[in-house]
Amino acid sequence: MATPSFQQSDVVQPVLSYAPLLLPAPGRGSDLEIRVTAAASGGPLPVIVFSHGNGQSHYAYGPLSNYWAAQGFVVLQPTHLDSRRLSLAQNDPRQSRLWQYREDDLVCIIDQLAEIEDAIPLLSGRIDHRRIAVAGHSWGGQTASTLLGATHPDPDTGEVVRRKDDRVRAGVLLATPGRGGSALSPAAAQRFPFLHPDFSDMTVPSLIVMGDADRGGLSVMGPDWWRDAYDLSPGPKALFTVYQGGHSLGGITGYEAREVTDESADRLSAVLRLSTAFLRSTLYQEDGFWNEAVAELDGDQTPQGRTEQK
Repeated sequence: MATPSFQQSDVVQPVLSYAPLLLPAPGRGSDLEIRVTAAASGGPLPVIVFSHGNGQSHYAYGPLSNYWAAQGFVVLQPTHLDSRRLSLAQNDPRQSRLWQYREDDLVCIIDQLAEIEDAIPLLSGRIDHRRIAVAGHSWGGQTASTLLGATHPDPDTGEVVRRKDDRVRAGVLLATPGRGGSALSPAAAQRFPFLHPDFSDMTVPSLIVMGDADRGGLSVMGPDWWRDAYDLSPGPKALFTVYQGGHSLGGITGYEAREVTDESADRLSAVLRLSTAFLRSTLYQEDGFWNEAVAELDGDQTPQGRTEQK
């Protein structure tokens, strides 16, 4: 299979989306709905499986999915069971295991890449099954991190949950929760009893993106909590700290979305370009994309953030 020649640019090719595509997911209680977004032509296309934040759905995060697709990726977005679109009843027995169903959803998509390709004529023969990345925002970042090697306790049994997937070769974690324990606010500790991640086995190359104005209510540590996945993981990694970035990092959750409290076209553009460059350099082992993007960021008269790398 040929390796595509990438040319990152803000002048991009047309993008098409297909939704909902239903995937069988035994034991989930309902089929898994996903949205598939890809450029109208070209390939082979590396894969990004994206996990949304709490309450969102596969219809959110258009700025991310459309940009990544136009730059040569196929983006696969599930609607997790916590989505407001599904309105899962509070007494539904699945409520206490939403974290597990989220992780299962990502694996379900990767397991069925061939079926996804067969189901959409637009994608026939165009998916690069060897180059798979996971990404996620907020709770979705925590979900995606488990396939990169991060672990957490099962709140029902206390056993360590390990979901690392060797098919995944890169990750992008956006506004991803940090350590648990005393770093959590009392409300977060009660609502998210699984939210005690251990990043010591997260060895897959990953870009962590955080906003230096992202305070929220999950942690008592302040904005530095959102860099834990970078500071506490041993694998190849980079950190992009977005200046004045809140939890939406300039607007990744949607165009004119009400959840966006820090809307900025410049901040959003920086997140899009840095994340794309990191994935390209990692999946294709070509340092040029990432180095060029960092140099462009640093050379800007009003840089939108700073990078670190280990």
